[in-house]
Amino acid sequence: MHEKADRAERILIAVVSFFAVTGVVGVTFLQSPTASMRLVESPTEPFPGVEAPLDAIRWFGSVRQHCNPVEVETYLGWQPAPPTPDGDMYKAACFALAGRIDRARGVIDSLPPGLRRPAAGIVFEAGHPAADAGDDVAAGPLMELVLEYWPGHYMALYHAGAARFDLGDYDVAEGYLKRFLAAYGADDGWTASATAMLAAID
Repeated sequence: MHEKADRAERILIAVVSFFAVTGVVGVTFLQSPTASMRLVESPTEPFPGVEAPLDAIRWFGSVRQHCNPVEVETYLGWQPAPPTPDGDMYKAACFALAGRIDRARGVIDSLPPGLRRPAAGIVFEAGHPAADAGDDVAAGPLMELVLEYWPGHYMALYHAGAARFDLGDYDVAEGYLKRFLAAYGADDGWTASATAMLAAID
């Protein structure tokens, strides 16, 4: 069990490092009524620095641009993920980015139970730059997939709530945003944005 936990931490650090190295970061200001309050890069979960699974990261870096609805199935057939749990986690992220949520879920469900939460963390890291850049609606299904395996992931809760808010699905948005505020607790732009959306719902 401890070996699985250590591997989960390695994987999550690896994906954060990948996005840092490639320059993929969150940006400011969205196009919704609460745009001025969605300000900073999403905070990440704290994990100690450990060795990264480089084969899976390199594979994902080479296929990421093809993780779209038109190319994903064909391209992953040509260039499959490494046949390891790490590779499956990144494959799930690729399918999720392409909007193939059922396919991503199937890959995650094929993993041992102890690796499903870190797989969800990798899916989140793959999708959150788009959400931070303003496309919460497009990222919403991906964020809700993350929450299936990591219900307390506060930034997935925020983005899922913002997506539902922008779609006018206020009952569901309210639930996500209240859970975000309960889990997050910081007094910053994310909290102000969630509070403003809840006030608009009321």
